[in-house]
Amino acid sequence: MKIHVLAEEVASKIAAGEVVERPVSVVKELIENSIDAEATRIIVEIIDGGTKSIRVSDNGTGIPVDELEIALERHATSKITKETELEHLHTMGFRGEALPSIGAVSRLVITSTASGYPQGGFVETVYGKKGKRGAAASREGTSVLVEDLFSNVPARKKFLKSTSAETARINAMVNKLALAHPEVGFTLVSNGTEKFNSNGSGDLKEIMSSTYDSQTVDSLIPVEGERSKGSRLSGYVSSPSITRANRSAINIFVNKRWVESRILSQAVDDSYKGLLMKHRHPIAVLHLEIPPSEVDVNVHPAKREVRFRNEGFVFSLIIRTIRELLISYSPVPLITPDLSLGFASQAQPRVGDNATINRNQPSGDYYFNAEYRHTDEIKPTNDSGIKSEFGLFPKQILPTLRVIGQASQTYVIAEGPSGIFLIDQHAAHERTNYEAILKKFEAEKPDTQLLLEPLVLDLSPEQIETLDQFHATLLGHGFQIEPFGERSYLARGFPSGVSRIDPETLLIEILRMLKQTNSYSQAFESLAASIACHSSIKAGDTITHDEMTSLIRKLEQSKSPNTCPHGRPTMIELTTVQLEHRFGRR
Repeated sequence: MKIHVLAEEVASKIAAGEVVERPVSVVKELIENSIDAEATRIIVEIIDGGTKSIRVSDNGTGIPVDELEIALERHATSKITKETELEHLHTMGFRGEALPSIGAVSRLVITSTASGYPQGGFVETVYGKKGKRGAAASREGTSVLVEDLFSNVPARKKFLKSTSAETARINAMVNKLALAHPEVGFTLVSNGTEKFNSNGSGDLKEIMSSTYDSQTVDSLIPVEGERSKGSRLSGYVSSPSITRANRSAINIFVNKRWVESRILSQAVDDSYKGLLMKHRHPIAVLHLEIPPSEVDVNVHPAKREVRFRNEGFVFSLIIRTIRELLISYSPVPLITPDLSLGFASQAQPRVGDNATINRNQPSGDYYFNAEYRHTDEIKPTNDSGIKSEFGLFPKQILPTLRVIGQASQTYVIAEGPSGIFLIDQHAAHERTNYEAILKKFEAEKPDTQLLLEPLVLDLSPEQIETLDQFHATLLGHGFQIEPFGERSYLARGFPSGVSRIDPETLLIEILRMLKQTNSYSQAFESLAASIACHSSIKAGDTITHDEMTSLIRKLEQSKSPNTCPHGRPTMIELTTVQLEHRFGRR
């Protein structure tokens, strides 16, 4: 086949496929146009999940009659005029692709009356071809009607989901855009039934109440970060007691633009490191304000992704702001006052659970060290690209505790200034070992226990690949392993203190774990946590009073004494006030 230029009709359909993936794409693009037109009220009406009809109406500044036809031309826009303006974008749209792309795959009618004009007009396009146009009496603002979406592209239409699924996508998108612009009122009507409504009061938490139950909303922690290098983080995050099984509840908006960013979502997850159980994620609605020159929004056809000039700064800003906030809330879980149900049956509140926080409680002042408060200076990561929690997280401080004894060969009982503490000996030892391992790694002084006789390991190709990829990380944690033939390796040393598991079994388990990690940073922390777990006291071990005291003293010096590296609590507290209440002294 000879090289030739595609017909305009074919090229338009291809271009439309990049911008308009499904009905929700149309809704998003039209709403963003309304926002750029300074609308304060936007109404979205859909029929059959948007496949039959989509109408987006607003009370914005409108489009002058003589510009309606131009608006349907590709790359026609009022947002920018020259290339340099791309570095200082303050609008949602800027390419001039949305309307012509939508018009290429639907019947499109735009009706608009511009501010200051006595009369409005309308223009129609049918699958990319000009249709009717003329005068129209309408209120100030714009209404865009999209009908029979993808009817001229059967291949695209057959890949759409069910009506209910497409409706759910649109509902979720309208909700996200309402969270991005709480000052704008949104209404979504599907097949004549109102699905979503916000009043445009500017109250972000009020909009979140339409998505989450009242208990979740009441437990949200406000994020009010200080401005740093022209950037600011604000919004709400959940306490560690409320989690989700995936990251779908993490919503991040960059300069009021909803974005999908693994980096930002990972930063939010890392803020909770050690506070959540494995495979659990927080709820977050965060607004990141950043100078437009520091972020590139022109990297994705649908503008869902962005690229930062300084990713490290943004990553650290999110982690430090949220982590300080979480630690400033009550970090030690409290035993609920109704002890008549028995300890085993009661759900233990976690860090930041507003339902159990007593801010007048004396113990609250012990857990936050102002020395670690967030400053404008974000230190760069080390050369290996690995940043442990010591450099990013502020320090928690545990009060001095007096050891009383051991219960069930599992829990250390201790007395503090505000009550009685029950400490899980394995979780506590795991935490202290974990932090000791991190410090030795950073100091490049790993503890290695040399084997009397080197161990020959026969590894699979996948295990060899993982071993080669993470060799430096393993070496830094005390493993001494070297090639010994084509598929064999010679293990000369393993981390000290790991005596409860066979060395070969430990290495195979760690290689399997490392293969599943997403980054060197995650591998580094997962490896340290695994070694700490295998070298710690177990539940059921009897330990002496001196050993208990030594463990508690080390925990008091720990940077994050309240949870083990996997997110389980190391302790719960029964306050003096609770004791006096139960014994009728109050």
